[in-house]
Amino acid sequence: MGVIDRLVAALLRSGVPLEREALIHEGRRLLPEEAPLADRRVVERAVDRLVGLGPLEELLADPTVSDVLVNGPHEVWIERAGTMERTDVTFLDDTAVLAAVERMISPLGLRLDLVSPAVDARLPDGSRLHAIIPPAAVDGPIVAIRRFTQAVESLDQLVEMGGLGDSGASLLRDSVAERRNILVSGGTGSGKTTMLNLLSMEIAAGQRIVSVEDAAELHLSGHVVRLEARPPNPEGAGEISVRTLLRHALRLRPDRLIVGEVRGAEALDMIQALSTGHAGSMSTIHANGPHDALLRLHTLALVGGGVDAETVKAQIARSIEVVVHMARIEGMRRVESIAMVDDSATAEVYRWHP
Repeated sequence: MGVIDRLVAALLRSGVPLEREALIHEGRRLLPEEAPLADRRVVERAVDRLVGLGPLEELLADPTVSDVLVNGPHEVWIERAGTMERTDVTFLDDTAVLAAVERMISPLGLRLDLVSPAVDARLPDGSRLHAIIPPAAVDGPIVAIRRFTQAVESLDQLVEMGGLGDSGASLLRDSVAERRNILVSGGTGSGKTTMLNLLSMEIAAGQRIVSVEDAAELHLSGHVVRLEARPPNPEGAGEISVRTLLRHALRLRPDRLIVGEVRGAEALDMIQALSTGHAGSMSTIHANGPHDALLRLHTLALVGGGVDAETVKAQIARSIEVVVHMARIEGMRRVESIAMVDDSATAEVYRWHP
């Protein structure tokens, strides 16, 4: 039995509450007896086996890490500054990976088992955890943790970092000030949420913002009311969908609506809300460019049912005025293009260049 395993066993025998501070205090007391020659950091590693996400805690304590990806107990990757790195962090086995995930999701009323082999959860620090286990994951449990750290504090800072030109920044500021409805598009990890945060900083103080998100990721300031969707409980009850929240949001007297991401039938409710008022609202969508963003929004709105394709197309033309497309190139997130929308067609008015 290794040093860490001996210390874990001693901590469990001690009867100390499974709380980090209490375990660390007891571990330091036990260390001279269980492993007198061991480094004091062994205590923290032993405690990581019992609370939180286990050996991943040391990675999550690093503010430069944006993603932690577990491909199995002996293969853990991170993304730092836009670059993927394999770490030397390991779990004992598949059971240890599953135990770490269950420690995080159980207090949230979520489950991960053969009946429900996938789970999506927001951690207390705002990070997003997604886990999949066999039989859905062929080679063993998989975990992805996305941390939402605001690496850019303003449009001016984005310009300084080379992710946006001065003319693009002016276009975005004017669009927010003139209360144009803005759709931010891009791929996974391209900076859509960051851009939505930056745009919201340009909203005049006193305007009431109601945000609707599948998982709360936005960090908005000012007069803000935040709504977050909730998945069903293990019995299949209690779900609160983004679509339901959008309808509630309209009754909360918003000056502007901010929808974290449109990915389903709620697209229809959003474009109807934007085409009947609530100027200056914003949202994001996964797409490969401004034109593709409008096409995808159109497709998602049709999923909602009850409205024909031509009506949806006309409503999109009235509701979306600006599309900001984000891209990540060699680890650098930037505004690739800005397009104005005119009768469902996009006219590019800004393109990034070195």
